[in-house]
Amino acid sequence: MLVIEGVQTFYGAVHALKGVDLKVGTGEIVALIGANGAGKSTLLMTICGNPKPRYGRILFDGDDIVGIPTHLLVRRGLAHAPEGRRIFPRMSVVENLRLGAVAADPAHFSSDLERVFGLFPRLKERRDQRGGTLSGGEQQMLAIARALMSRPRVLLLDEPSLGLAPLVVKQIFAIIEEINKRDGVTVLLVEQNAFHALRLAHRGYVLVNGQIAMTGTGQDLLANEQIRSAYLEGGHGR
Repeated sequence: MLVIEGVQTFYGAVHALKGVDLKVGTGEIVALIGANGAGKSTLLMTICGNPKPRYGRILFDGDDIVGIPTHLLVRRGLAHAPEGRRIFPRMSVVENLRLGAVAADPAHFSSDLERVFGLFPRLKERRDQRGGTLSGGEQQMLAIARALMSRPRVLLLDEPSLGLAPLVVKQIFAIIEEINKRDGVTVLLVEQNAFHALRLAHRGYVLVNGQIAMTGTGQDLLANEQIRSAYLEGGHGR
């Protein structure tokens, strides 16, 4: 469904992505792990069109989407829940969700709202509360729910567990699994919490200094001694 071929992205003279190749099949959860500064978030932003890759192709359903404006990618079925949540703090939960639904058919708004409230009951309880007054975990739930309101076929998630308590992290990952299994949403998941990400993922990639250094099934990467030493030692993420 999503194919990245030889993608190279620059920030001025800084070569951030150095020929990335990655595939996400229909119905998969694919995890992308790596250290800070490896280029994980840059890859997701490049897929969404900002920044634009200098070289390479990004195929969505077989079509090269490089150069297509972001709002048109959303209409095609691609949604992004960015790192840091980036909700609208002065708007209520429902108002945030309404903005997420701008690219979808308005006729589905009520049913889609109930669908995300079913996934995130806490948001239903706080539907009229301003986004900025929510807890960190609730804001992350709102960011994911807002992305889901566009009815995506592919969901790009950037560090959904960042800064959250372990119990909330488990809740977030359980919801990601439900979105994938129940609704059939394909997920590309960027995560520093390698343990949770790889345990959940069908397949995974390891990004090092802007290049793919390793790939395999989630279980194979979890069992790999290099991965365990670099990302899992000390029970990180458990």
